[in-house]
Amino acid sequence: MLMGLRFQVVPSWFKETLDKGLFKAPHEYAVETARQKALEVARRMPFKHLKTPDIVIGADTIVTVDGMILEKPVDKDDAYRMLSRLSGKEHSVFTGVAIVLCHEKENEEVDYQLIDFYEETKVKFADLSENMLWEYINSGEPMDKAGGYGIQALGGMFVEYVHGDFLNVVGFPLNHFCKQLDLIYNSSTSSSDQESSTVWLSHNGNHATSNLTQPSSANHTHHIQSSPSASPVHKVKRKSSETELNESSKTLVNSLSKHTGDKDSPNTTLPLMTSRGQVKELNVMEPEDGEPKKEDLQRICDLLDGFRASKALFTASKMCVFDVLHSRPGGLEAAQVAQEIKASLKGTECLLEACVSLGLLRSKERMYENTDMSTRFLLSDAPFSLRSQILHYNDTVWPIFSHLESGVLEGVSQRDKALSQTSKDQDTLHSSQDSKLRFMNAMHNIAKVTGKAIATAFDLSSFRTACDLGGCTGAMADEFTKAHPGLSVTVFDLPTVVQLREHFQPLHTDNRVSFVAGDFFKDDLPKADLYILARILHDCSDEKLDILLSKIADACTPGCGLLLSEIFLDEDRKGPSRGLLQALGMSEGKQRSATEYSLLLKSHGFITAHVRHTGNLLDAMLCIKA
Repeated sequence: MLMGLRFQVVPSWFKETLDKGLFKAPHEYAVETARQKALEVARRMPFKHLKTPDIVIGADTIVTVDGMILEKPVDKDDAYRMLSRLSGKEHSVFTGVAIVLCHEKENEEVDYQLIDFYEETKVKFADLSENMLWEYINSGEPMDKAGGYGIQALGGMFVEYVHGDFLNVVGFPLNHFCKQLDLIYNSSTSSSDQESSTVWLSHNGNHATSNLTQPSSANHTHHIQSSPSASPVHKVKRKSSETELNESSKTLVNSLSKHTGDKDSPNTTLPLMTSRGQVKELNVMEPEDGEPKKEDLQRICDLLDGFRASKALFTASKMCVFDVLHSRPGGLEAAQVAQEIKASLKGTECLLEACVSLGLLRSKERMYENTDMSTRFLLSDAPFSLRSQILHYNDTVWPIFSHLESGVLEGVSQRDKALSQTSKDQDTLHSSQDSKLRFMNAMHNIAKVTGKAIATAFDLSSFRTACDLGGCTGAMADEFTKAHPGLSVTVFDLPTVVQLREHFQPLHTDNRVSFVAGDFFKDDLPKADLYILARILHDCSDEKLDILLSKIADACTPGCGLLLSEIFLDEDRKGPSRGLLQALGMSEGKQRSATEYSLLLKSHGFITAHVRHTGNLLDAMLCIKA
């Protein structure tokens, strides 16, 4: 309409059921969906509407945040989950656009040419309160909008900034589209050769598909074509058979645009021009016994070799390979490393080469040195060292997962079997001082890496005292006092943990961090305005959850806070993998989504105020006692 073009709306019948997991990047999913919408309409129009459009334009808009694709919410709860995920964060809006040029020939055959592009716009949301979220959801506006909001209407109130094409967020990148039309029709054709255009618009929901009618499409084909091998106007024939069309329409087209045409169609590829002007060949017909897709095969091989990669990391860490290399700037040869770690030359060479392939080491002229990533996370004394966590995985988690088949069959933890222990109680499981220290060191590592992201996730200025339940070494508490100068934190943990915490903070001088020994399932909790639960609830049985949350609720007065930090599962429980793989440990507890945690806490009198996906290893949720 803004372009002065006349159009007709023709909804696409394409079912938007493409597997998002098959796409390397979110925009590829949007572009592929747009292609299928446009192709379905282009093929149907000559037979169902007795007209062949000159151009069909399909579009699909998606919102992505934290690597997750958000489309239209299916209900109010889904809208809440989407908007909570967007709250306080920057996200991307992608619109994929596909243009199908239809060339009708004298023998009633139709040739198709496909051109596609995409547009990305960055949008930042303000922090959204629960009341604001539900007021907006109850307005009904989110229900037919990608990502659950309409920037051109009430949803615009949430937006702090937009970087890029505003109309792309509305649903169609008009500027990019006009440039593409100019490239198609005006780059090689003078204005005198052109007549006025008619536009048919076919569209699903907010995502448009449009058709431009131009005279003498063969002339435009000729002007665009540069060579038989590189032209974007090589065409695919579709015979004018309604039966064949219906059969084709039933075929689901995969993420590589592999279209199964009718049996008699002589062509097997459909060329397309990308937004960068590159020409690609699209497979139209794939034999049943065709070669497997390279990407799928690589993915399976990566999973097959995943345990080897993990064990290589574990072994290199346990043998202090990264510490040894760090101690000798300029790098070491394999023989020198072998001597330092007291290992065979052959074994050391194989380990070092494997670490290079994994991006953990660099090698030049047979000299090995740490990558920046290894220096940051794998050195024993690095500020964000994960070495102790890696050793915990090697010594504890790896043996447990070696019994995964039994765990799945029985539905219970295999910890006792793997570690030859009889008790499930954490205090007796880590019976020796050394084993307790190793476990505490692993927890200390995670707290150092995640602490700042959790401590700064919310404005906690209204709270003066906090209690970190199961706070172990106090590393998390330290981050909270750094981030909030007016806050004092009490760490409440088992007596043995409190006794050993000086191994980690022997010179602790901040009097705003204190330690109290006790069992939070049995003993009275220290009084506080804010209770912190980091990596606690996912390991608790329903019975223990009820005991702990009831004790916290009893200790709180209205207005007190509960800050929860866990891995929040996606609402469709398709990710993140870290949380779902952790669940295979078959502990007494379970992994939950943010909504599930919110409902759990609501049942104990806590109302969720904010949810924050931190982008770190743990997410955060702030709840207030009603």
